[in-house]
Amino acid sequence: MREALESDLRSILNGALNMLGTVERMFPVAADILLNANVERLEEIRSIDREVDAQEAQIEAECLRLIALHQPVARDLRMVALVLKSLSDIERMGDYAVHVAEDGAELAESPALKKYVNLSRMLERLTAMSQNLRTSLADRDVVRAENTIGMDDEIDELYEQIQRELVTYMLEDPRNISKALLLLRVGRSLERVGDHMENVAERVRYWVTGDRTAINH
Repeated sequence: MREALESDLRSILNGALNMLGTVERMFPVAADILLNANVERLEEIRSIDREVDAQEAQIEAECLRLIALHQPVARDLRMVALVLKSLSDIERMGDYAVHVAEDGAELAESPALKKYVNLSRMLERLTAMSQNLRTSLADRDVVRAENTIGMDDEIDELYEQIQRELVTYMLEDPRNISKALLLLRVGRSLERVGDHMENVAERVRYWVTGDRTAINH
């Protein structure tokens, strides 16, 4: 019975890791559309997002079956709870990646307001953050999870820089307002991806140790 439970627990954790990996595949596509105006890749990122949605439904069903079949307790139950709670966070990350791509396609219709240096940095940092998060989950590594949370601070700082720059552009010339607002929305979408990753990372300590103490960062 324990072996069957262990196998099912591995299956749902691997499912969550694969779902996170699927979202990660969306970042370079979104970046290509936003930074290089490769708008023909829009359908590609939407297709990957449908994969994410299908994975969410399958993993949720597996979690509910595991609970009904095995009635897990202690750390086993905490892991199932972590996966169940994290599914919506990971799914939302995919949605925001699509928003970035769609806004990028709209921005590509006219000359760029500026070089998207900080947006490019945000996308790079989010990719690194996601890789860190996957490793922390796979290795049950609380320290790495805390490092992941710390990486979100850098995402927030980049977003604040973008806000300041774009407000300046809008004040200098009202004709920049519509494009600047679109760029602000892209920055906000990327910032929200980081927030959802942080939500998942914050659950790792409780899963591994049973300690609900919040991580200070």
